[in-house]
Amino acid sequence: MKGLPAMETHGHILVDRELKPLCGTAIRAQDPARPLADTQVSPASIDLRLGSQGWRMRAGFLPGREPVERTICDLALAPIDLLHGAVLERGVVYLIELEEALALPEDLRARFNPRSSTGRCDIFTRVLCDGHPRFDETPNGYHGKLWIEISPLSFPVRVQRGDRLTQLRLSRGNPAYTGAELRELYARTPLLWHTQPDGSTRPVPLAEARIGEDGTLEVSVGLKGREPSGWRSATHTDLVEFSRDGAHEAAEFWEPVRAHDGRCILAPESFYIFASKERLVVPPEVAAEMLPIDVGIGELRNNYAGFFDNGFGWREGGDGTPAVLEVRAHDVPFLVEDGQPFCRLRYFRTNGPPAKLYGAGRPSYQGQDLTLARCFRTAP
Repeated sequence: MKGLPAMETHGHILVDRELKPLCGTAIRAQDPARPLADTQVSPASIDLRLGSQGWRMRAGFLPGREPVERTICDLALAPIDLLHGAVLERGVVYLIELEEALALPEDLRARFNPRSSTGRCDIFTRVLCDGHPRFDETPNGYHGKLWIEISPLSFPVRVQRGDRLTQLRLSRGNPAYTGAELRELYARTPLLWHTQPDGSTRPVPLAEARIGEDGTLEVSVGLKGREPSGWRSATHTDLVEFSRDGAHEAAEFWEPVRAHDGRCILAPESFYIFASKERLVVPPEVAAEMLPIDVGIGELRNNYAGFFDNGFGWREGGDGTPAVLEVRAHDVPFLVEDGQPFCRLRYFRTNGPPAKLYGAGRPSYQGQDLTLARCFRTAP
């Protein structure tokens, strides 16, 4: 009909230019927390901070008709105070109120992912909100508090108020690429690169890229050409100081994994860190999320930290950056081989390029390979 504005056919994820004006209004610090800092804002996401109040819980739970605070009363074993730091024990469930609350407009919804250091410390997290029976998301127009469920799975961890374990992204509509759209994007900008035997890199041809009709891109594990091939979490370790960069020698918490002939067997219920065989590229106008492995191709759980901001692995001329894969084998010992499919990437439109791309001014962010969390000093 003439005179009516054209309807937007695609959704998008908000970028830093739009996120910063929402800090203090749609995303606001709860009293007495400090206002959100610019350092919390990434190209297409915002880091959220732990509050001072938490609880040791009998069990995790899915929010439903009962308010979260009422369920806390039913399941909490003891309060914990994070103002001066608290030790979270391995295998125990905790619930902590986040310092940020939301007052979203009706056309915006939020999704949450663990930050990379959270996943690489094997800290299981998920975000809850009142009245919404799904983890790690809010409905459109959500107004209210946020809580984070935390369970350290490999190491006891010390955290304190202000630590950032999770990140938020906001979107309008459906920002995900379809399979056909992802192929068009890949044809313009190769999203996967391979490292050649001589150390040079080349783009993976579109014909060799495994793109699903659901708009996902398959990524495999890289075991050859790395020493070590991966890391396995040690048992009976000291506690991890989560917020202290370089606080620990890697050898005190991690055992090297060596894949003879590009193969290794994962022990049940052990936690591993590997890197992808392919080098990933996230162009400036898109973001990406790593999805769980298809249970039909392995008894594995992977990718605690799954969001890639605009510009990950992006350089003029390309060549990409390997993705770090956090992996846990379940039930039985499981053989993995170099080049085996491990996870899928889903790409999303953002509302144009952000003001600052991922890793801008910090070359180490783009140079990662088999990288542990920041609190560990990796052996040469």
